[in-house]
Amino acid sequence: MTEPQPAWLAEVATAASADAGGVPVELLGDYLPMLADAAVSGRRPRRAELDAVGRLGRQAAEQGISAGRVVQLYLSAAQRLWQHLPMVARSRDSEFVRAAAAAVLHVVDDAVATLAEGYAVARRDLVRREETLRRELVDDLLRGDSDLGSLVQRAEPFGLDLARVHQVALAAPVRRLPDTDAAISALEAVIFDRLGDRDVLVATKEGLLVVLAPAEAAAAGRTAPAGQEDDLGRLVHGELDRLRHGRPWRVAVGRPHPGLYGIARSYEEAREALTMAGRLHTDKSVITAHDLLVYRVLLRDQPAMVDLVVAVLSPLARARVGAAPLLDTLDAYFATGAVATEAARRLRVSVRTVTYRLDRIRTLTGYDATDPAHRFTLQAAVLGAKVLNWPAEALPGTA
Repeated sequence: MTEPQPAWLAEVATAASADAGGVPVELLGDYLPMLADAAVSGRRPRRAELDAVGRLGRQAAEQGISAGRVVQLYLSAAQRLWQHLPMVARSRDSEFVRAAAAAVLHVVDDAVATLAEGYAVARRDLVRREETLRRELVDDLLRGDSDLGSLVQRAEPFGLDLARVHQVALAAPVRRLPDTDAAISALEAVIFDRLGDRDVLVATKEGLLVVLAPAEAAAAGRTAPAGQEDDLGRLVHGELDRLRHGRPWRVAVGRPHPGLYGIARSYEEAREALTMAGRLHTDKSVITAHDLLVYRVLLRDQPAMVDLVVAVLSPLARARVGAAPLLDTLDAYFATGAVATEAARRLRVSVRTVTYRLDRIRTLTGYDATDPAHRFTLQAAVLGAKVLNWPAEALPGTA
């Protein structure tokens, strides 16, 4: 426990506190008596005394006081103490003054180094604790089945208002990130700058970067404009693409939804969009749930979609080259507006190859891709096959 100090030391402490912007004098502990004792006797601080200073550094960090202000408190206290040391002020022995100065500087060096070390340890612990709390909060928010009252309390320190409309973006790197903290920091910096530091959360989940952001333009219960999803997606992708590691990135954005369960819904849409984009082999770097609504409609009745793929496309498996090249041809043909020359260019084959494959498809399935009456059925079946990842994977219920 700190012993009562002489009145002049108390005045030094008060003045140093004012110099440092009002940092509590209690954070000096026994630092001033140590300095005064060093000036008189030349004694170096004991390990226990330095340990006490380290604890004060940790205490300062836990109180949210900046490291600069705490160090300023200690340096200002040393300077003011030196100016008011009675024995130094009265002494005319230059050797005594030099020895006293050297002893005081040793104490200042040891104490400030220990103070900074204690502060740094506490900050690392606080960061790890906050990261753990943030990760747990993100997990519960995205799962959507946690106690609402508890989540509201836990979200408040992070500046989240769960009554607002939010949307979720997921960013997937092409390779494992060596430093996820760098990616999170980069994202936080630009997103906080654009959107503010409230109602924004950046974290990691299952190898993906997760961005939870407000969606002001979307009113509760209304569908937001598709461009709004693109805005967040482009913002996230643009910043991540500047990082040296992880490129190329793919970003998927869920639609904005209100409330706690809207966050979980937006996350599921973003995750589904990311999975779907992989199956569709799209070359787009930013995918929105809005873009893939047609695929969700197709899969809403999965057994019916499986029946359609089996009935229409399964005969393609009998082709000598297998079903995959013929499916790719149909996909390119429909994507180019049924223009064989453009489909051939995309597939990097001759036009004759495309027309041959379309004829082969008609022979095997009975459906003619060039016939408008057959085109819708074939295109729906092709979309379903892509979503179900057939023929690379067996169709559900048919294995």
